[in-house]
Parts: sequence; structure tokens; C-alpha cells
Amino acid sequence: MKYENAVLEYRLKKGRNEFVPLYYYSDIDLGEILARRECEFFVKNGVTYKQLSSGLEDQLFVIYLELFEEEPPLENQQTKKSTIPLEIRELNARKNHPIITTKIYDNHFDILSEIGSVYTYTDGKEWERDSAEIDEDRKTYILYVISTGYEC
Repeated sequence: MKYENAVLEYRLKKGRNEFVPLYYYSDIDLGEILARRECEFFVKNGVTYKQLSSGLEDQLFVIYLELFEEEPPLENQQTKKSTIPLEIRELNARKNHPIITTKIYDNHFDILSEIGSVYTYTDGKEWERDSAEIDEDRKTYILYVISTGYEC
């Protein structure tokens, strides 16, 4: 496999055309890199970053970020180390983005399959993807969706 020694680096925008290394992950599998790259937002240490773009430099995957907002870190969820939670939340700031459902997956390719889809179906309703986030503080992916009004 071509990217078996892949690493991930997050770079933060400083100034007009300057990016500085922020976080570096050398012990990471390709599935996790791809799932993280699909996320428009990245949360770590209470800071939310917005993804500007991504790139690939040989075996180095790079995600370029800008500061989005800062707030105190949320409490970490208790999950098994081998499982990966995905919260599907309604995009509604007035209601604090209520959780529609939480799914637990065993690998990042399953997460990628869900967050990379335009539409998802939960409880007989169709939801359209708005954005996705990796909240490293809580070790959770979040998919923000909007109801299409279609029921199946």
C-alpha cells in the first residue's frame, strides 16, 4: 500500500500566506487521515479550527486551518478504545445543535462513509449534510445535518 507510512500534520494560518505546523500525527492510519480530511472543523484543547484546504506531500497529508472559535473543552465521552462515536446533530444553533442519534463504529472508513455522504437517514427521516467535525477533546466525530422534510 502506497501510504502505509503516512503521517498527518495540521498547519495553522498565520498572516496572509504563511502556515505554521500546529499538530503532527505519525502513528495514524490512512482511514483516520481521510476521515479527518473530510471534516470541515477540528476541535482540540477547546479551540475550534476551520479547515481551509488539504494537501499531500509524498507521505505527509496536510490539513490547513484557521482559528474559528475558542471555548472551554467539553467533557470526554467514555467509549471503548477500539470504538469511534459519531454524533449526528441537527444544525440548529438556537437549540444548541440537538443530537438526533449517536452511532458507534469500529473503524474510520465506516465513519468516512457516513460523513462523506450528502444524505443520511435516521428514524425514517432524510437529513442533508451541512458539515462534519472531529472533536479530539471528546474523541468523537460530529455530522451536522438539516432536515429535508422527506420521510421514508
